[in-house]
Amino acid sequence: MTNKGPLEDKSYKFALEVIRICKIIISNNKEYILTKQCIRSATSIGANVSEAQQCESRRDFICKLAISAKEAYETRYWLFLLRDSNNLDEKFTQQSLQSVDEIIRMLVSSIKTAKRNL
Repeated sequence: MTNKGPLEDKSYKFALEVIRICKIIISNNKEYILTKQCIRSATSIGANVSEAQQCESRRDFICKLAISAKEAYETRYWLFLLRDSNNLDEKFTQQSLQSVDEIIRMLVSSIKTAKRNL
């Protein structure tokens, strides 16, 4: 992906990270339900961030970023479930949780800034 901005780059790299981790889980543990949900929500973060860049109004932009934030919180939930069900190693969990928490902070900050500029 080309360098579009820190949030787009971070969410894209995070989606790839989650896909790689979930592939390992699937191949090792044959776990499909939690990993499918985790991949779905993790990839949706960046998709909505990317879509927000093409919005025609500030309100639509905020809405797309809010959806991304919701997906990020959901992804964090799935990562905790994968860890606590012994499907995901603590090392991978910590790295992934740090990444998603950074994305959440970036999204919240962007949403607040966009709302101030309405």
